[in-house]
Amino acid sequence: MSPLKSNIESFPCVSEDYIRGLNQSVVAAPVVSASRKRVLIEKIKGLLKQQDAVLVAHYYTHNDLQELAEATGGFVSDSLDMARFGNEHPASTLLVAGVRFMGETAKILNPEKRILMPTLQAECSLDLSCPAETFVPFCDEHPDRTVVVYANTSAAVKARADWVVTSSIGAKLVKHLHERGEKILWAPDKYLGSYIQKVTGADMLLWQGFCVVHDEFKSGELEKLRQKHPDAAVLVHPESPDEVIAQADVVGSTTALINAVNQSTAEKFIVATDNGIFYKMRQVAPGKKLIEAPTGGSGASCSSCAHCGWMAMNGLENIATTLEQGCNEVTVNEDVRVKAYQSVKRMIDFSKTL
Repeated sequence: MSPLKSNIESFPCVSEDYIRGLNQSVVAAPVVSASRKRVLIEKIKGLLKQQDAVLVAHYYTHNDLQELAEATGGFVSDSLDMARFGNEHPASTLLVAGVRFMGETAKILNPEKRILMPTLQAECSLDLSCPAETFVPFCDEHPDRTVVVYANTSAAVKARADWVVTSSIGAKLVKHLHERGEKILWAPDKYLGSYIQKVTGADMLLWQGFCVVHDEFKSGELEKLRQKHPDAAVLVHPESPDEVIAQADVVGSTTALINAVNQSTAEKFIVATDNGIFYKMRQVAPGKKLIEAPTGGSGASCSSCAHCGWMAMNGLENIATTLEQGCNEVTVNEDVRVKAYQSVKRMIDFSKTL
């Protein structure tokens, strides 16, 4: 059982130090040589074709995986569009490069398909922040509230929710519910929840989860960096602390931030999200300068901390192994899946109305 703590709201949340410790102990996928990389890519391409499989990768995975997904007819995006793509693609096998909840979401939507992941050990701190065994009873204590959970949660948590959202549609969905007079129980990200509460004015009870990457961005050091680069636009993901969000020129989901780099007249950007996103940003705007927002490294100037350790577990070697051996298959209890399907499907249907 994960160590638990209580905050001022008496939320039964998992200890932040415990989750940070788990992330720090993660071992990233090995770096491969150029020659080994070529061999692995050719092998993976052949295996994908043989097994009627398609690779779906998140923006935060390594450049090699994003490039491979694009080169093989797969897809690179945020969790919402990953879910859409996997649901609509005819392949019988989906290989999901990301973290565990993404594989579970694919299985929730596609029970008839084989869902594989490069590793089943790639967790998400938001998911870990909200264990079903404590979240479900908490929801039961607040039956007057509509339960809205972020996609970064387990299948069991989604099964208890009325709605699932991603950062790209969270504020729009909560605004919609608020206008209908509904009160919200939000989980798990306290920062995203606080941001949505501010922009919508909704009555929201916020679970106190967090993302280990975005929680590390430091407002004081960001202000100093802005002074060094006064011509830079500041792009911030809403999973970040309020004081960091307050300094942003653009606040948005991964897709929104990529679009901002592409569409903005600025030539320089300070980016407060996982640095895996730089691959796609450089792809859409190759001439623009990207600077990592400062995190909690030495002197709050760490240049490598803005990356999820669990995302880094995905690599070419374990993709090849997974396809060769048919291992790392994602399973979801059918009763849980059926319940979770309703809230996930609502998310997808609502997104189509926007």
